[in-house]
Amino acid sequence: MKSKQNVQNITLSAMCFALGMVLPLATMQLKALGQALSPMHLPVLLCGLIAGPYYGLCVGLLLPVTRSFVFGMPKIFPTAIAMSFELAAYGSIAGYLYRRSKWKCILAVYKALIPAMILGRILGGFVQYLLLGGNYGFTAWVAGYVTGTMPGLVLQLILIPVIMLALGRAGLIHFSKEKRAENIA
Repeated sequence: MKSKQNVQNITLSAMCFALGMVLPLATMQLKALGQALSPMHLPVLLCGLIAGPYYGLCVGLLLPVTRSFVFGMPKIFPTAIAMSFELAAYGSIAGYLYRRSKWKCILAVYKALIPAMILGRILGGFVQYLLLGGNYGFTAWVAGYVTGTMPGLVLQLILIPVIMLALGRAGLIHFSKEKRAENIA
């Protein structure tokens, strides 16, 4: 049974990785739109939530750098390197917090997503700061990681719980719409 679960997680990770490679192609013509919608973030967060923290970390770490080598976007230095740390944090933190949750419900998804998004953005900004030798200030971080990506953040906070709910209803993952009153004691 453990072997079957590993194969499923590896397959899901490969699917999320592939989705992360092609999803940004939809926004490639307009760089600002790609940054605003953050299309690579969605599959990494889903991978962490569904397959677990290890798989989310691996997909998040490899996706931006691989995409940079294959498509030339994002630029390898400093963007893709900083994004690797940011997305690795997203996948691992979201996966860890969701796995630790007592209930698998929409509230648990939000309790995993929000800290992952905050900590991932902080880590990404810190790595940018280190890579640019201190020539990356707080204002640049807010513009690049907070206000510049706000549409993507909102999109992720709407789409990911809907996708998790749909996967739960399809019987592909264990997920309930809400905490059951009889389980709360």
